[in-house]
Amino acid sequence: MDISLLDKVILFPLIFLAGFVDSIAGGGGLISLPAYLFIGLPSHNALATNKLSSSIGTTISTLRFAKGKAIIFEIGIFSVIFSFTGSFLGAKIALFLSDNVLKIVLAILIPIAAVIIMFRKPIKKENKKYNLSHIKTIILSSLIGLIIGMYDGFFGPGTGTFLIVLYVSILSLDHVKASGTAKIVNLASNISALLTFIIGGKVVFSIGLPAALFGIAGNWIGSGLALKNGEKIIKPIMIIVLSLLFIKILSNIIF
Repeated sequence: MDISLLDKVILFPLIFLAGFVDSIAGGGGLISLPAYLFIGLPSHNALATNKLSSSIGTTISTLRFAKGKAIIFEIGIFSVIFSFTGSFLGAKIALFLSDNVLKIVLAILIPIAAVIIMFRKPIKKENKKYNLSHIKTIILSSLIGLIIGMYDGFFGPGTGTFLIVLYVSILSLDHVKASGTAKIVNLASNISALLTFIIGGKVVFSIGLPAALFGIAGNWIGSGLALKNGEKIIKPIMIIVLSLLFIKILSNIIF
């Protein structure tokens, strides 16, 4: 599947922006997925190709967080195992739906996820310590991985943000360690969904691989700024880009 030069000019900068946003605040998929839909990819191909570029980009930011020792593996390992399984199930459900039905579902989910992420309350660093037992930590980590993994496999945008919120509010991690742990879990669910989509023949490598290079650049730069409260800059940009992309997607459904 080939795309025009104009489509590339539109797509690649948006994938860079998505990687940059995702590494700082999460929710980069709310830019990258609509971008693939914008250039005319069918819904299944857009979901699958988005998983390819986001998986590669997330790998970069995960490595940077790991190097900074910001990943809590006691929590992450159980979330990873169950997110891998949940993501496989979610991707299978997406493949089961027809393109028209999936397009309508995406048009509904994109603004809902955007509203949740844009208007969520800031995560406070002075969160309450719950002192959970080891068993409770394992159970909660597993449930978070399974539920968010299914969401990521089926849809995806906002997965990192939702993981961070749950790790901070339920497991009492600080923001940096929650972000780092979320990255390794998000990477696992991305890979699981990607493998499922590859087997289903839905990944457009000729588009996804070049786009991934821009996602890598965005994730690399963004993860380096993750400790500098980048959300104040990110949110206005996301609102503008999302509004334009959603109008385009909605027009395609109506007309």
